[in-house]
Amino acid sequence: MRRALALLAALALLAPASGCGGDDAGGSAKPRLVVSAGSSMSEALTACGRDHPGATVRLQFAGSDALAAQIRRGVKPDVFAAANTRLPAQLHAEGLLSAPVEFATNKLVLAVPAGSEIGSLGDLAGAGTKVAIGSNSVPIGAYTRETLARLPAAQEHAILANVRSEEPDTKGIVGKLIQGAADAGFVYLSDVEAADRRLTAIELPARLEPEVAYAAGVVEGAHQPDRARAFVEGLHGGPCAAALGEAGFGPPSR
Repeated sequence: MRRALALLAALALLAPASGCGGDDAGGSAKPRLVVSAGSSMSEALTACGRDHPGATVRLQFAGSDALAAQIRRGVKPDVFAAANTRLPAQLHAEGLLSAPVEFATNKLVLAVPAGSEIGSLGDLAGAGTKVAIGSNSVPIGAYTRETLARLPAAQEHAILANVRSEEPDTKGIVGKLIQGAADAGFVYLSDVEAADRRLTAIELPARLEPEVAYAAGVVEGAHQPDRARAFVEGLHGGPCAAALGEAGFGPPSR
């Protein structure tokens, strides 16, 4: 009898658990909705995804380019949300995503650790300054290079010469700044807001600011197409839109 009870206890420990972001296991009646999104949206979408009606939301965060590459290789999340409009438009043209919906905007800023003596873009050209930026393939890297290209050539080259790290997403840049591995980096305003006062945002001159817009769509072959469409609509106007606003995102430009 004791052996039987011990065996039952062991089997109970091995049984799969259910919860937020998990598979449809443990008797959960809710279907799973998989959302692949750029890492700059992690705080906002995590906040609103917990209480999503009718589905358990499983969130996958990474650089928008890496997530788009996964979809091209056959990975099928239900929703793809990117930190630009270019990648969703490309996937739509390739027949891999529904017509994308622009749902939010953001601001590119220069971020420095709290208490830093760096006060402007011009300070990045100084000898010994360590700058972190996004890699060329991710939206944050493309926005940064677009901004730097509007500077006088000598200043642009001096700043790029001080780049010590090219990260795959904004979280990597934030990490370098907080750890002291970089003196300054280009991220979104929402990333600074999420850093809990450990970073300071320095606004860029209006003439240098890129237009930062986010777009999302339903992945072709999604397992939950109806719920995916509802989630995308909620990004534009619903609980997730409210969470994005609280996290420092702006409303869509159109």
